[in-house]
Amino acid sequence: MRFKLYIEYEGTRYSGWQLQKNAKSIQGKILEAAEKIFETKKIELKGSGRTDAGVHALCQVAHLDVNTMLAPEIIRLKLNDELPFDINILEVEKVKSNFHARHDAKLRSYIYQISTRRTAFGKPFVWWIKDNLDFDKMLKASKIFIGMHDFISFSDKDETEKSTKVLIDDIQLKKEDDLILIRIIASHFLWKMVRRIVGVLVEVGRGKLNEQEIKTYLEKESKEPSKFTAPPSGLFLEKVLYDNEKLSKEFSSLIKINSFIRKK
Repeated sequence: MRFKLYIEYEGTRYSGWQLQKNAKSIQGKILEAAEKIFETKKIELKGSGRTDAGVHALCQVAHLDVNTMLAPEIIRLKLNDELPFDINILEVEKVKSNFHARHDAKLRSYIYQISTRRTAFGKPFVWWIKDNLDFDKMLKASKIFIGMHDFISFSDKDETEKSTKVLIDDIQLKKEDDLILIRIIASHFLWKMVRRIVGVLVEVGRGKLNEQEIKTYLEKESKEPSKFTAPPSGLFLEKVLYDNEKLSKEFSSLIKINSFIRKK
């Protein structure tokens, strides 16, 4: 039986999605829970993609193969009973045996949160930047990334990736209270690619990089973007889309950081 899992998690305590021998991972924790529930190690769990250490997910998608007569809702309840507080199965549904969480995905979207003020509560979910950022310059520069480009300068080389070319459908920026939100939508993403795009846009906002330099990074390989890699804390996998699914044009912050106004 194959089941489709919709999963949310806070990645702070984990070394990413992918199962690792000597580190705690999201995939590993879900497999541990499933093996306990189904009393077998003959279980396969495949995600739509990897998230880096410390990165969060609003809705990761995975498929689970297991021999069981349990109903999807019972599987969800039992998994959540076994999982730690920072991993939650949102929904479980039965799917065809040829469904593949990664290969069938058409689009993926990520949201990155930048805080423009110091916050006592949001640190695990934002990148606080002291410097003043020119939002308009960042917005204009972001459009350079849209389309098909070679993102080798924005990723660490990974032997599992056949190509470093990625089609970015859209990049959207918005201000919300003390936050700058960056949403990136693409067919797929390379390792650390989103965090380096964000880091470069922040350097543009600081006035330390310009649009021509971004174009140069996309035209020939450069190690410079790696110096600007944004921390994982502000990054969320927002959604994974499959056939006939659409992404809402609206998006908003995932944690509210409102300005404090002292009353006299």
